[in-house]
Amino acid sequence: MKKSLAEIAHYLGGRVSGDGETLIGGLATLDDAGEGELTFLANPRYAGKVATTRASAVLLAEGGDPHGKNAIFHANPYLAFAKLLTLFSAVPAAPLGVMPGALLAEGVKIGADVTVHPGVSIASGVVLGDRVTLHPGVVLYPGVTLGDDVTLHANVSVRERCRIGNRVTVHNGTVIGCDGFGYAPDGTGWYKIPQIGIVVIEDDVEIGANSVIDRAALEVTRIGRGTKIDNMVQIGHNCLIGEDCMIVSQAGVAGSAQLGNHVILGGQVGIAGHIKLGDNVMVGGKSGVTGNVAANQVVSGIPAIPHREWLKASGVTARLPEFKKTLSALEKRVAELENELARTAI
Repeated sequence: MKKSLAEIAHYLGGRVSGDGETLIGGLATLDDAGEGELTFLANPRYAGKVATTRASAVLLAEGGDPHGKNAIFHANPYLAFAKLLTLFSAVPAAPLGVMPGALLAEGVKIGADVTVHPGVSIASGVVLGDRVTLHPGVVLYPGVTLGDDVTLHANVSVRERCRIGNRVTVHNGTVIGCDGFGYAPDGTGWYKIPQIGIVVIEDDVEIGANSVIDRAALEVTRIGRGTKIDNMVQIGHNCLIGEDCMIVSQAGVAGSAQLGNHVILGGQVGIAGHIKLGDNVMVGGKSGVTGNVAANQVVSGIPAIPHREWLKASGVTARLPEFKKTLSALEKRVAELENELARTAI
């Protein structure tokens, strides 16, 4: 597929500088691009590479220097390039229907243009929307509902009665709706609390590989519309995750925690149970959040504190060996002065 620079600019809502009839057949980095390809500059640190790239055109932020090359100027070149990757690389696969080797119970409802690969297991009462794709090893327990344009990659499991909305992608090995971690002390042992709720995944969510979202004890664990979850993330039972959140790899959200809209959790963040994070909260990587955080805050550290305070504390931490040496010298000097004062008093 080839498109003119003018067509691409119109698609992106940008403006052309140079020859709008230049044909673009692919995308590449500043270093690797060649003739017939479009590259982009999102980080001003690499602006010098625009002059040396062999690309036929460059996607730049407004005010950028194209160094005499054909260019498209856009307010957000990083986002624009992401949209172009979708445009140039997304090739819709023809639906294959239910293929031999898939196991379907009686009463499964199937929408139009689905693909169900061999090795898929679908229990009774499951509903599949239109254009659903289920890769080998997917297991859908009784009563699961999938909306339109859902893709479940290999070895995804969705437990009983859980609901997934439209345009949701779940990557390999993720489990949705396993039992929440709930036990009551029973003398010397632990009595398992039945987990009879469900998980609801709203529209336009993407979940990475080997993540786990626990079913609620009684009601719903909910992942809000547009939220993106990375690989190896744990979401505990009864959690309510808002819309358009970003949860990075190895983060863990304990049971009954609530995240507002557009919350960002860095890698390996831990969120304690039963606390609330307001809208637009950002939590730095490896932080531990043990209490409520108001909206529009940036926090870091263990326990998490305002990010600027954490930066100051981190600067002090790096100098602790120096401070210890100074303190020891001061303690020694004070002891000497005390001894001297004692002798003078006698």
